[in-house]
Amino acid sequence: MEKQELFRIGDVAKMFRISISSLRHYEKIGLLQPEYIDPSTGYRYYSTRQFECLNTICYLRALDMPLPCIADFLKNRDVDKMRDMLRRQKDEVIRREKELQIIERKIINRLNQLEDALSSELDTVRVIHTEERRVAWIRRDLSVRSYLDLETSIRELEESEDGAVVFLGKVGVGISEKLLKEKRYDSYNAVFLILDKEDRYQGETELLRGDTCVSIRFCGSHNEAPAYYEKLDKFISKNGFTITGFSREITMIDYGFTNDVSKFVTEIQIPVEICG
Repeated sequence: MEKQELFRIGDVAKMFRISISSLRHYEKIGLLQPEYIDPSTGYRYYSTRQFECLNTICYLRALDMPLPCIADFLKNRDVDKMRDMLRRQKDEVIRREKELQIIERKIINRLNQLEDALSSELDTVRVIHTEERRVAWIRRDLSVRSYLDLETSIRELEESEDGAVVFLGKVGVGISEKLLKEKRYDSYNAVFLILDKEDRYQGETELLRGDTCVSIRFCGSHNEAPAYYEKLDKFISKNGFTITGFSREITMIDYGFTNDVSKFVTEIQIPVEICG
């Protein structure tokens, strides 16, 4: 074959708008071999008869078809085989689209939570009404001096996850109603994970009904929490409220988001019954 009938690898890459490294990779995996390799220079050359094959490769890659599937098809080109490949790829694209929609909703949830945390009115007791939430529990006594003390419990919660459950800003600790009434604010006995609607969690979960809660947000983490429990307790007593359940203490912004402790935000919620 005459040399002038061949195209150098760089020219072919430009014509098909792909990288030289892609053409070299196709050669390496046996997908498309050069027509000629100059033994003295190592330059790769391709002929026009290979362009149809390269067109097919580029088309299928544009559809995100895996290279092994493309290689299998090129070994035995067939209309029915192409139809089956396209149908399978369509199903795969639909599946991935659904996964991306779930990821998008998770991102929106975290952005909303961050915006809410960043706009917090700190050190102010409020009466709020929470929505119904699904949670996963680990009920045990534990000491929480820093976020690291929660890591073992988080790993246990992860054992039952199915897919990517985002833990940032969703793991909290609680103090039982009994201990709250005894004013034992450093005695946590529950770790919980608040689940998004999109989370596929295979472990045991519980539906946490919406409650009326007294709530406070502060700059800090679990170490600083006891003083704010005392503040909530005074507010509850002053207004004649009755504690009706365990506390929900969540660091909305912590080391998972920033190393700047001055930007930490923790919220404590205590469900109450408003008498009268």
